[in-house]
Amino acid sequence: MPRLKDFYTKEIIPAMKSEFGYKNALEVPKLSKVVINMGLSDAKENIKVIDIAVKQLSSITGQRPVVTRAKKSISNFKIREGMPIGCKVTLRGDIMYEFMDRLINVALPRIRDFRGIPRNSFDGRGNYTLGLKDQTIFSEIDYEKIDKLRGMDITVVTTAKNNEQAEKLLVLFGMPFREK
Repeated sequence: MPRLKDFYTKEIIPAMKSEFGYKNALEVPKLSKVVINMGLSDAKENIKVIDIAVKQLSSITGQRPVVTRAKKSISNFKIREGMPIGCKVTLRGDIMYEFMDRLINVALPRIRDFRGIPRNSFDGRGNYTLGLKDQTIFSEIDYEKIDKLRGMDITVVTTAKNNEQAEKLLVLFGMPFREK
């Protein structure tokens, strides 16, 4: 069982119950899923970019990503309906906790000039989205095999009702937010 899951039951539940006045442990917000998305604008010229991104995302997450396709044609971007334009993976359960542990303790501290992640990326319903500029911060990616730096969006979906509860939950998990 991942360390963060144990930490949640032993440390986070009592802390959240005391701060927000929850009467039951099931009321305490928890992580429900983590979605990692890579948008690939250069996939319209070279279809092999999708295969490279799928391979990298699967090595980062340990789960095979789904290729996302364009829902409609956009002539200004030279995209036709059904063209592959990215890939995404949804993590739940133990794999999600393991990924969050690696993200917080290994990947984020490897960012150059890292001062913390912004606090203003909550959506109002307790979900947090983090944009990364390159995939090389993950230790699973071999730097010599990189053809181009590709960014990704990481969305942490919680069961929190508002941003304050979600921010406190992520702070207790160890997310390195910037100082206010």
